[in-house]
Amino acid sequence: MEKNNKSNMKKIAAVFITAFTIFAVTACGNNEDDSKNLISSEQQEKKTVNLFGPMEKTNPNADNIARTAFDMTVAIAEQKLNLIVEYRTYTAENYKEKTYDDVTLDRARNNMDDWYLLNPDTIQILGSEGRLADLSVLESAKNLREVVKTANVVNGKLVAIPQEVVAHGLFVNKDMFDKYNIELPNTPEELLECCRVFQQNGIQTPIGANRWWLENFVFAQAYADLYNGGNTEAEIKALNSGESKYSDYMRSGFEFLKELIDNGYIDAEKAYISEAIEGERADFLSQKTPIVMAYWGAANTETAYGNTDFELQVIGFPSKRGQMPVVSMTGYGVNVNAENFEDAINVLDIILSDKALQIYTETNKVISPSKNVEVDCIEALKPLNDRIEENVYVLGSNAAMNVEQWGNTCIIVRNLLNGASVEECMAEFDRLQQEALKK
Repeated sequence: MEKNNKSNMKKIAAVFITAFTIFAVTACGNNEDDSKNLISSEQQEKKTVNLFGPMEKTNPNADNIARTAFDMTVAIAEQKLNLIVEYRTYTAENYKEKTYDDVTLDRARNNMDDWYLLNPDTIQILGSEGRLADLSVLESAKNLREVVKTANVVNGKLVAIPQEVVAHGLFVNKDMFDKYNIELPNTPEELLECCRVFQQNGIQTPIGANRWWLENFVFAQAYADLYNGGNTEAEIKALNSGESKYSDYMRSGFEFLKELIDNGYIDAEKAYISEAIEGERADFLSQKTPIVMAYWGAANTETAYGNTDFELQVIGFPSKRGQMPVVSMTGYGVNVNAENFEDAINVLDIILSDKALQIYTETNKVISPSKNVEVDCIEALKPLNDRIEENVYVLGSNAAMNVEQWGNTCIIVRNLLNGASVEECMAEFDRLQQEALKK
């Protein structure tokens, strides 16, 4: 079991980087020497700041190759500060069995780079170890949405900031809902009723699911009050001290998932082996399945759900407080012992400025971490975006919690899909909490 869990966590870490970091790798190969060859002798005389991440740098001089949104913001910093940001890149081929998170932790603990793109669990670990700088000193930090600060504060320090906020929601075929006179669901009970009506009308499996994202149903119910009840800090403190139990929060969500599975509204066997989008996309696009779940960017991407033959709407997951977006994010952190600390801080401040984030947001059509930068989203995403603009959301990852949320909950949901009882799942949360309290 422990070996399988480690393997699952490696895959979960890969999903974070793949799904939530939208960098187009269009020009360079995976060899670091290739990227170095792009730097002129004049550039080599400039100062360098070293970034460790999962992506290569595109060639700014190549014909007919568009630089990625991230590269464009880096270019602003390079020009303004008269330096070069050197990309040190993770590739599975180079690191064999080590995950991106494994390698990042090792490099950060050995002060090998200046700044990093970090997954939520790595933000939590390095932040608690005191290895990440407090980014609240950045001028750009003054403009951050509360959701960003809530997710990335460890021991009172803002240790990471993303260039985008990733929101998950329910992707629904509005035409199928209209055909059977079904209202879009707001609560768990309403979703169950929707599924019952669909099944009654011959839709055998109303919800298309995969092994990565069913935890969003859990988060929406577990933390609806915690993040929207005005007592977030105190409730997290109680969880971290052991005064409250994570299992008490999670129970309703797991009971709801169990009911969806038992009624056949979700195919647990298929979900257990299905990759994100790949497992359910065909049935959703062919209108055999009216409901799937995905992240914001999937609504803009033609290889996902950006080109449907029906009216697509993206709404929040059902909760006691209505439709609830589930938010998660990677983030950039600066090594507190970075060789080029001041330069790294200055680069980050520029790429997170409203000017740079406007470019990034408009290019990738994502939610900006700055409250001053709004995304011109497609019509399908407006229901989800409206809730976020109202500051209504729950976090699927929160570095302030001493039990890592996204990866652990994903694994325990997979246990449920594989036949574990709700009580067994709750016992696993209790075990994780006890381990965290001993640290």
